[in-house]
Amino acid sequence: MPIKIPRELPAYSELSAESVFVMTTDRAEHQDIRPLRVAIVNLMPTTLTTEVQLLRLLGNSPLQVDIIFLRMGTHESRNAPPGHLERFYLSAQEIMDQGLYFDGLIITGAPVETLPFEEVDYWDELAAIIDYSAKNVWSTLHICWGAQAGLYRRYGIEKKPLDKKLFGIFPHQVNERTNPLFRGFDDEFLAPQSRHTTSDREAMAACPALSIESETRETGVFISTARKGREIYVSGHLEYDPLTLDREYRRDLERGLPITIPKNYYPGDDPSRAPIVRWRAHAHLFFSNWLNYVYQETPYDLEAM
Repeated sequence: MPIKIPRELPAYSELSAESVFVMTTDRAEHQDIRPLRVAIVNLMPTTLTTEVQLLRLLGNSPLQVDIIFLRMGTHESRNAPPGHLERFYLSAQEIMDQGLYFDGLIITGAPVETLPFEEVDYWDELAAIIDYSAKNVWSTLHICWGAQAGLYRRYGIEKKPLDKKLFGIFPHQVNERTNPLFRGFDDEFLAPQSRHTTSDREAMAACPALSIESETRETGVFISTARKGREIYVSGHLEYDPLTLDREYRRDLERGLPITIPKNYYPGDDPSRAPIVRWRAHAHLFFSNWLNYVYQETPYDLEAM
């Protein structure tokens, strides 16, 4: 939440320059308050686990957030309990048909990253949601494959295969410290990565609409934005809980797939030892900063965006 201080206070200009949320008395007296409306397109194979992971982070805020889960009507999920999606999710087409507006939208990753986008059975529906979000959503947060999908749909940026799966906990640097998303971040922070592909950095850097906000040589671009934060692309998984990478590692071992021990995850690279969580604080901070940004910037009347 913002702090309310007089504009004449010397600290006001310095904090504003740092993108700290400060509010003048006049604005506070005239501010309308309502719950935020956030939709989640949950494409992850771990349907219920992903729900908990995202809601845990979205719930760590003093703001009231109304959540609506969306499903792809053109895709039959085999990863949710029978009847779960029908009971708790709305179809994306239904949302578009009603012309609903949202403060925020989250599009998750999906286990389809090695497929060409057009070969994903729900691609046309997802592409329609991405297009729809340009006018009906204030800020869309794309995660992992969801980020690759958004960059491809909006800017034609292709994804490229990696030599081997990028898997583990990696340090990332912040390029743009005044970006509200990184308020309170350390100069270097850790985040989980789990992917076989990456978006073309050269193409991203050459795109005038995109700003590369965080990256590292080892993992490439971590976070990029467009339209002053109305589009956010995150290549990794800040939302992962302590044992997500462990479950993925053991799953791939059981399937006989080529997989290495997740980097910087188990103490001493020993899978028999419990992993050490070193990304939780920044995950909570990132999602809190996103909600705060959306709260401050979205028009009270969503249809006026």
